[in-house]
Amino acid sequence: MEKDVRAFVAFLKNERGASPETIRAYHSDLRQFLAFASSKRPAGTAPIKPTDVDPMLVREYLYWLDRRQEQKSSMARKLAALRTFYRYLNRDKVRRVNPAAEVRTPKLPRRLPRVLTKDDASALMEFPDGDGLAARRDRAILETLYSTGARVSEVVGMNREDLDLREGLVRLRGKGRKERIVPIGDVALETIRDYYAALPRHAEHGQPVFRNARGGRLTARSVGRFVGKYSARLSGGRVSPHALRHSFATHLLDEGADLRAIQEMLGHASLSTTQKYTHVAMDQLMKVYDQAHPRAGRAPGSRTPSGKTKP
Repeated sequence: MEKDVRAFVAFLKNERGASPETIRAYHSDLRQFLAFASSKRPAGTAPIKPTDVDPMLVREYLYWLDRRQEQKSSMARKLAALRTFYRYLNRDKVRRVNPAAEVRTPKLPRRLPRVLTKDDASALMEFPDGDGLAARRDRAILETLYSTGARVSEVVGMNREDLDLREGLVRLRGKGRKERIVPIGDVALETIRDYYAALPRHAEHGQPVFRNARGGRLTARSVGRFVGKYSARLSGGRVSPHALRHSFATHLLDEGADLRAIQEMLGHASLSTTQKYTHVAMDQLMKVYDQAHPRAGRAPGSRTPSGKTKP
């Protein structure tokens, strides 16, 4: 089974065009399942094969994860990794049954994405101060994340030829190597020009737009670290780069942008994925109403910020 897992990882990288983060997570998840499944076999038996796995073993694995107080979202991702792995095996007729498909996904708590207020978003853009190269780069990355709604993996994957400074457009490579072209605002473009001006030499064709101290491509993890560092100064505490994507979509919706247009800019395959931002916008609207309207009440039976009635 270890050989099958290695072949699956190569398939994700070479044929599916999965992001490095997805590949790393799926590989780690499958290795963990393999270790668990192997531990259930008597000592001295042959290594486990894909055909040795049944739904009962998968359920035992989820129960084991739950006892270790694994988050439900992580358990769901690990189950998804197994399902995808067996779909890959079925494609090559190694195994015609998907044992993970018969196991119900753990119920996830409904969580709305963390969204910055417009004031906090503006403040965050200003936190990298100074004229040093790192500060200029960090400002440019924050502005690009917020201006385009791009995933952090898409921003670090940008090459010089993907950015059209004259037209204000950027080409992003999303999940499954799907490309889309989105607008990028004047403020973000100005910070990128400012960053370019400080580089020893400008980014050329095939080179990353944003570089690390050695001139190579930044990693998503590096960006996550500095976004966390700067956002720690906000009243609401640290956020991830993905919060800027959520904020981008919610703020556009607040200003009347069409949901279909937001879907295109975010690169969502389904409109239902984008519709979660309507719930965020409504929660914020109700909060403002309850705080500002003189007759909002907040008496028994009045609405909470989520629009529900109080008991």
